[in-house]
Amino acid sequence: MVRSGINLTRKHSSSLFNLPPAQPDIYYVGVDVGTGSARACLIDTNGIILGLAERPITRHELKANFITQNSTEIWNAICFCVKSCLRDSGVEPEHVFGIGFDATCSLVAISESTDLPVSVGPDFTDDKENIVLWMDHRAQEETDAINATGDKCLKYVGGQMSIEMELPKMKWLKHHKPGGITDCKFYDLADYLVHKATGLETRSFCSVVCKQGFVPLGVDGSETGWSESFLKSVDMDELIEDNFRRLGGVPGKNGVYLSAGDIVGKLNANAAEELGLTTECIVGSPVIDAYAGWVGTVAAQAEIVKLQQTEVQGKMITACGRLAAVAGTSTCHIAMTKEPCFVQGVWGPYKDVMAQGYWLAEGGQSCTGQLLAHVLSIHPASQELSRVAEASNLSKFDYLNLTLENLVLERHERSVVSLAKHMFFYGDFHGNRSPIADPRMKANIIGQSMDSSVQDLAIQYFAACEFIAQQTRQIVEEMEKSGHEISCIFMSGGQCRNGLLMRLLADCTGLPIVIPRYIDAAVVFGAALLGAAAAEDSVREFNSFKGRTRRESILSEKKKSQVSLHAHEDVISPYTQPSATSTTNLATLAYHAGSGGSHSHLAQEIDYFNQPTAPAPNSPLVQVAGSSALHDSENEESDDETLTFGSKHKVQQGLSQELHKLKLTKLTSISESGKNGAAVSHGDKLWKIMEKMTGPGKVIFPSEDSDPDRKLLATKYKVFLDQCYKQQEYRRMVDEIEKENLASVKA
Repeated sequence: MVRSGINLTRKHSSSLFNLPPAQPDIYYVGVDVGTGSARACLIDTNGIILGLAERPITRHELKANFITQNSTEIWNAICFCVKSCLRDSGVEPEHVFGIGFDATCSLVAISESTDLPVSVGPDFTDDKENIVLWMDHRAQEETDAINATGDKCLKYVGGQMSIEMELPKMKWLKHHKPGGITDCKFYDLADYLVHKATGLETRSFCSVVCKQGFVPLGVDGSETGWSESFLKSVDMDELIEDNFRRLGGVPGKNGVYLSAGDIVGKLNANAAEELGLTTECIVGSPVIDAYAGWVGTVAAQAEIVKLQQTEVQGKMITACGRLAAVAGTSTCHIAMTKEPCFVQGVWGPYKDVMAQGYWLAEGGQSCTGQLLAHVLSIHPASQELSRVAEASNLSKFDYLNLTLENLVLERHERSVVSLAKHMFFYGDFHGNRSPIADPRMKANIIGQSMDSSVQDLAIQYFAACEFIAQQTRQIVEEMEKSGHEISCIFMSGGQCRNGLLMRLLADCTGLPIVIPRYIDAAVVFGAALLGAAAAEDSVREFNSFKGRTRRESILSEKKKSQVSLHAHEDVISPYTQPSATSTTNLATLAYHAGSGGSHSHLAQEIDYFNQPTAPAPNSPLVQVAGSSALHDSENEESDDETLTFGSKHKVQQGLSQELHKLKLTKLTSISESGKNGAAVSHGDKLWKIMEKMTGPGKVIFPSEDSDPDRKLLATKYKVFLDQCYKQQEYRRMVDEIEKENLASVKA
């Protein structure tokens, strides 16, 4: 399947502000490999996606818990997608200056002697099946053996390795592969793609630190990154040979390790031909897919006073306090700090994975999007919901949101939250990843009846959304107890379209929720930003050859119009701010796609995500809270006071002027920063790229503390915690008595 954009070459185009296009011949490609598909996007220097393509990839489960993939198939899918983006956008290959990759944290096995794929089982008959997928759970015994060592390196992966990490998979291969691993070298999938693209043996800190047990130099006395004593203790001596060559080597000796977006090198001839690019294209160091979501979202420009107060323009430290929630089937929560923060049940802290000298922590919910789908599928009214939603030309979630609103009126309830006040739902169907890290946790419901109607399904669906939001609060609170300072949550993924869920997240956590312009493409967009960061020097060299007249003309026009590079002039891509599916007052993200797109009725009415337009001659440079540009009028708020999705509250409005002043003092072009001669770290370079290209975000502010729904949700949070810990207590109680029973029977 190919999702292609309209033919948008920018060589001869002009912006909506009638300015000459900035750097019209420079583009970047991002590649994202997920569990079920490979994707690629092509962006310009303003971060506008001009081409987007996707192709399915297969996975094989020949035996329970054994799930494999084929690196050759994945590479071919990537090449197809990149070529599709070039074709559909009309961009010439020589104008693509950089490419970045992300992928799932899956283990790739390659022959050292031939550089060809090596079979990873279960029967070892097909060398093409050389990837142990991240969700492969064959290595439970190996995982237990690794964790039993209690090695100090484990504290940097949340206290114990997950079965989904890569060292347990390598250990399994040693013990089960015919001939062992003597001819194997190993890569995380993202690192393998970079190896395939360049022929180089670099590794990314993101892959080896987060998933393989590498501890960066200087951390806890680490001198080589890899621990010889630890690997010996888990019977993996083969990985120690020749300064850990099978894992990538020792930094500064036989190994090169890079942070996100660092320069790896240029595409080699084979890769350039297969991708349809040139050997002048720069490859950036990759990241795991969830971390690309962090890159693609956390620099979104949002009207949040606290963010503006702590902003240091052009510096990666600005990212600290911005929690990225990359949501899909599950949700990953990623936060950056300058100093290490150890959080129970949260993976990390990981040093240098995104930028040198910074630490990242990764929490998560194992079941979010999948939870909502499950709740809808198992209810007796599931088929009825499908029928009536289709007949109404609505998605299932839209129909349920509308049903909830109707029930409020029919039952004379104060709000949707009060409608479900006696329903308590705990949804850890697949165990708990964060913050209690208990894989034995299960779901439970209090208040369930024998009602089999769609109305009852709507209330259970609401309760499941509430659970996701309450558990997010729990994760945030645990992170804050350990030293994180979370100021807002940057969402990405399809769940962003569910206005009900976004409102609950804001009101449960008490934090602003920021929605990016690329809901479904945030991850692949983040990968493209890695390519842009790596290619920065090449772009600067290219620009130095431009004619002075044209360059000065562009700068002059920009100065006249007083438009910051943060304002994205050409929002004409069909992938920019995609239309939301929700069409209720309660659950709406009314994106629209610029000129010529088909808008929903509500999008035309409310238009919460209005596109930037050229400022009037005497207009302020910055839109502030309450401005008409966001269409958050007092009338709209009064129409739906209980759960108005787009409303801005008086507290925020009272701070708008302060925000305005802060922005005006910082309205300096990104291109001007760093001209004082001071060295700029590559992390800061990456952040500048992110600031420039990520674009605007829509903010959902929490209701005020005194809001009745906030009070009710806070009370139900106490019930949530009780359900969480009581379940563990009950399990201990029955296990203890059953242990006594078994002992008495044997006696």
